[in-house]
Amino acid sequence: MKLSVIIPIFNEKATLAEVVARVQAVDLDKELILVDDGSTDGSRDVLRGWEANPPADNMKIVYHVQNQGKGAAIATGLTRVNGDVVIIQDADLEYDPQDYHALLAPFADETVRVVYGSRNLRPNPRSTFSFYWGGRLLSWVANLLYGSRITDEATCYKLFRANLLKELGIESKGFEFCPEMTGKILRRGIPVHEVPVSYQPRLWHEGKKIKWQDGLTAIWVLLKYRFKKPHQTK
Repeated sequence: MKLSVIIPIFNEKATLAEVVARVQAVDLDKELILVDDGSTDGSRDVLRGWEANPPADNMKIVYHVQNQGKGAAIATGLTRVNGDVVIIQDADLEYDPQDYHALLAPFADETVRVVYGSRNLRPNPRSTFSFYWGGRLLSWVANLLYGSRITDEATCYKLFRANLLKELGIESKGFEFCPEMTGKILRRGIPVHEVPVSYQPRLWHEGKKIKWQDGLTAIWVLLKYRFKKPHQTK
């Protein structure tokens, strides 16, 4: 089983090299697809350096001329995927790639199509009161709308069989990628398997980009995909 790691990047020069090193250190058959989404902080200089002197032969680097959003970066990365399973890896240090093995384990069952890494199934540090409970609210809304039992709708660590993600398609440009995928999957009746993962949150002054407005957008997106007509769910 080959893992495709899509890494959307926007102004993450301070952590980019360390994230890639941590991903590469995981002993798996994998490819890394790095999509720079219009960075202006020097992240592109790091990527250009890797293009000139590739540190590994399993890296693909793509650039957006202008910032379009996380969803758009993931959609671009998806067009370069050659693996069997896709995982989204943020370019900060909040999530630990050493969890990849546990996240991939459920895919040994050929009927498993989607796995989420839940920050709430093991003790983890919390960032702010509003961010933590906002995430729990999104899970509650998703469960209420779709009859599911997920514990971490907003997790970055979402894994999909590559053929399923390509079939679903990505319409969102920004952070609403997460609720879009959750809505599309649950609307189709596809079970989401959850695995506990580690989490080291960063704060806004450290570069965190999600804001409270994104939580409101996420609720709207969950509602939208719940009530779309079946022929419109793709």
